[in-house]
Amino acid sequence: MKVGDKLPEILGTNEKGEELGLSDFAGRKFILYAYPKDNTSGCTAEACSLKEHHAELQQAGYAVVGVSKDSQQSHQKFIDKYELPFSLIADTDTSLLQALGAWGEKNMYGKKVQGTLRTTYLIDEEGVVEKIFTSKEIKTKTHAEQVLNAIAEL
Repeated sequence: MKVGDKLPEILGTNEKGEELGLSDFAGRKFILYAYPKDNTSGCTAEACSLKEHHAELQQAGYAVVGVSKDSQQSHQKFIDKYELPFSLIADTDTSLLQALGAWGEKNMYGKKVQGTLRTTYLIDEEGVVEKIFTSKEIKTKTHAEQVLNAIAEL
């Protein structure tokens, strides 16, 4: 996935078992952020940053959706625990993560493993990628500010 590419029509199933697709965001911009795992320190910091700035992101015209390979049940517990105001897609088969290019080889404690590559996509009203933040760019504790700054530049 690169800037200018269109997302797949079907994004996946959220924490409530509802299927989410581009049609759910028709005419609306949204932020799709891929993260490795619910309830881990970096992923919690990133989710809470987006939660704390959710109103500003909405004022800028963007909805927020997260995606990881965790289950619907894990996502619901994560949402409840941190009072997250947005949906999380349970991509248990990693099909969306792979389509996004957010699944691949990474180093974990000096060992090469396959996993989610923390990535954020800014999506326009047509479902087209406007901007991509790679894992090297993302600062989990201040990610919402990074996103807001990028939105201001678009």
